[in-house]
Amino acid sequence: MRRFGQLIGLQPDQIEAYERLHVAVWPEVLATISACNMRNYSIFRHGARLFAYFEYIGDDFEADMAKMATDPKTREWWTLTEPMQVPLETRAPGEWWATMKEVFHSD
Repeated sequence: MRRFGQLIGLQPDQIEAYERLHVAVWPEVLATISACNMRNYSIFRHGARLFAYFEYIGDDFEADMAKMATDPKTREWWTLTEPMQVPLETRAPGEWWATMKEVFHSD
């Protein structure tokens, strides 16, 4: 299992709309998240920054993320959420959410 922490900005005028969407995430999107081997997925907000945490239990992260990116309902969801987000300038090439380096973990 791999743990992921990710950051992205949020348009300040979209905070309420973003949170409203996430009160009732579409079941198809949740099913795709699960089918792509993501577990314990959470998104936190601090001001206009979002922090996401999830655990990946699969064997091929890139293939699972490609699978997610081709899911029609997930792509539709992203058409709503992506305009609300502001990717960090420091993110790696090809990233939307900037992946963070894990520096400490304790069970």
